[in-house]
Amino acid sequence: MTTQIVRGRRRATGPAPEPRPAVAVQADRPRDAHRDERRGRRSPFRQVTDFAAASGVGQKAGIALAATGLVLTVTVPATGPVMAMDAGSTAGALSATVQPDVTAAEAKIDFNRTAVTTQSDPDGKLKQLLSAQSAGSITRAASSGSLGAPLGQLKTASPFGYRVSPITGGSGEFHRGQDYAAQCGTAVLAAASGTVTFTGWHPYGGGNRVVIDHGNGLETTYNHLSSASVKVGQQVSRGAAVAMSGTTGASTGCHLHFEVMVNGEVVDPTGWL
Repeated sequence: MTTQIVRGRRRATGPAPEPRPAVAVQADRPRDAHRDERRGRRSPFRQVTDFAAASGVGQKAGIALAATGLVLTVTVPATGPVMAMDAGSTAGALSATVQPDVTAAEAKIDFNRTAVTTQSDPDGKLKQLLSAQSAGSITRAASSGSLGAPLGQLKTASPFGYRVSPITGGSGEFHRGQDYAAQCGTAVLAAASGTVTFTGWHPYGGGNRVVIDHGNGLETTYNHLSSASVKVGQQVSRGAAVAMSGTTGASTGCHLHFEVMVNGEVVDPTGWL
């Protein structure tokens, strides 16, 4: 006898089951108690970007600034508040200040200066030097270029200091000035503005001589002149013609003997030219 096994799902032969009753869904589902608090708290990054967009800085700029992680201070026009926030602070503290109105009357600018001198104002430079200190204490570096050339062209014939005398041929003669070669009748120019204190014959070999006082112990002298065109007490300007070169006095030919005197003592003229 064989047994047949039937595979498959057996169909129900009984009555159909009744449908399950519908369960009412609760209207208010329980939520996380801290959900609303977390939503109200914006991250520092979000705070910066939202403020940047609201104040006109721009969202991209706000993102770039927030990414730095530094304190961000943004100033907006006077119609809005000035707000500062710390990107590292979770509180994102905000402070608002009102910008004061600035008027032209409050902006005070002082253009007064005690002295203004440039390379194009050598008389101003000389005046400032002499007013600041005695001529004897002025260094060579400070005095250089403060006097103008006494001739249109300077060609040294004999320098300042000890030399062999062109008159006697003896050595060890102290030359008190600087000799410049110049044809007789060449215009001699004032080295700086000043007052003529002497014009006439120099008894110690200078021949016809002009002396100009520039103030505070500084003087210049012009020697061996053929003639002078100024008189004592006359005010002269830098570069003004005061005489004509010559060969008067202890001279061996036409030239200009130029001296610079500080408090009555001669100094090397090249330190002032």
